[in-house]
Amino acid sequence: MANSATAVAEQFDDMPQQLEAATLGMWTFLATEILFFGALFLAYIVYRHTYPQAFADASRHTKIIHGTINTALLLTSSFTMSLGIHASQRGRNRALLGFLLVTMFLGCCFLAVKGLEYKSDIHEHLVPGRHFPHEMPVQSQIFWFLYWIMTGVHSVHLIAGIGLLAVIAWMAARERFSAHYHNPVIVSGLYWHFVDVIWVWLYALIYLINRH
Repeated sequence: MANSATAVAEQFDDMPQQLEAATLGMWTFLATEILFFGALFLAYIVYRHTYPQAFADASRHTKIIHGTINTALLLTSSFTMSLGIHASQRGRNRALLGFLLVTMFLGCCFLAVKGLEYKSDIHEHLVPGRHFPHEMPVQSQIFWFLYWIMTGVHSVHLIAGIGLLAVIAWMAARERFSAHYHNPVIVSGLYWHFVDVIWVWLYALIYLINRH
């Protein structure tokens, strides 16, 4: 089990300084991710303002039941991730491992539901191209292009998050963390919460506009 003496890297004076540096590094990385997703959100907002009716018609063809289930899954996973961080701060590696496994399971469930949704979308030809439904406005293809890009990129980030938590779970199983050293858990939690927040925005923009 890690302790405050052995876990502090030589370039840091103490554990709080090391945690501050690790947290700052993750926030810097997330800032670049915000810029990336921000460009996609900006493109969505501009085109939705330009073609409001086409985007409204396209949004009504999204599978809101799938989107709602996935939103519930990720919000629950954020809760279990927070419980895992709390357990790590108390040095409870077994509890941390359990919460991480539940979080990863919920993330896998999200991907499974998303896969079913993608399958349904492809079956209904809701993919930009020559087989796109002719009864829908041609500008609706812009909505679906952004839909596939944004949800696809988000899914890639979620897969990366599951891989990251798998490493943290492996470390927890070997009792690498303690009440004095749990920086990787906190930093990983920041990434996971970021991915969840991005999905909440996607859910609102893609599934909820003009549903009435």
